[in-house]
Amino acid sequence: MQLNLSGEWREFLKDEISQNYFQNLMKAVSEEYQKAECYPPKAQIFNAFNYCLPKDVKVVIIGQDPYHGAGEAHGLCFSVNDNVKIPPSLRNIYKELLVDMDSVFFPTSGNLEHWAKQGVLLLNATLSVQKDQANSHKHLEWQKFTDSVIKIISEEKENVVFLLWGGFAQKKAKFINEQKHLILKSGHPSPLSANQGKWFGNKHFSKTNEYLEQTRQSPIRWL
Repeated sequence: MQLNLSGEWREFLKDEISQNYFQNLMKAVSEEYQKAECYPPKAQIFNAFNYCLPKDVKVVIIGQDPYHGAGEAHGLCFSVNDNVKIPPSLRNIYKELLVDMDSVFFPTSGNLEHWAKQGVLLLNATLSVQKDQANSHKHLEWQKFTDSVIKIISEEKENVVFLLWGGFAQKKAKFINEQKHLILKSGHPSPLSANQGKWFGNKHFSKTNEYLEQTRQSPIRWL
């Protein structure tokens, strides 16, 4: 499979993508796309990286795997293409965002490209999925790669905010140096978790911007 990854990320991750397991992963992913309909489109698998270059990364949000409905996933976690119905988890993200940022404007699109272009790496742990089969590519070695991405960002950069939503994402904290970065944890924004009081009120968006300003970085325009 052609590696549709920017030159900056190829350099930043050169030791990782040169390893045998990564080459085998690319072959395995290509085979999955040949035998079944998979998402996101092959050319968009690495969109999270290509919209947000290594030098620009200020925030990392970790999701589990892409949406598995037709036309939804486009390579950014929690994000969907324009003109696609806003998924329940993202709707709850927006609800928290509005209260946290004291806004009444509810976004009409679930496309989060504008976050990515400001330095938010919207990273799914697994970067591909078969149509209508959630977590169907978890057997591939995507997580070996994305865990390494998190570690390398932690090692090579400083003052990055890592937003770990839900138990799955929180397991990634072990790859992050808390002395150099800010880790914010809460429940997952999915309706099940959010309705149990584990999501709303976390104020992660304002806390992120406060930290960015304290470390002389420009805040994210979330809305």
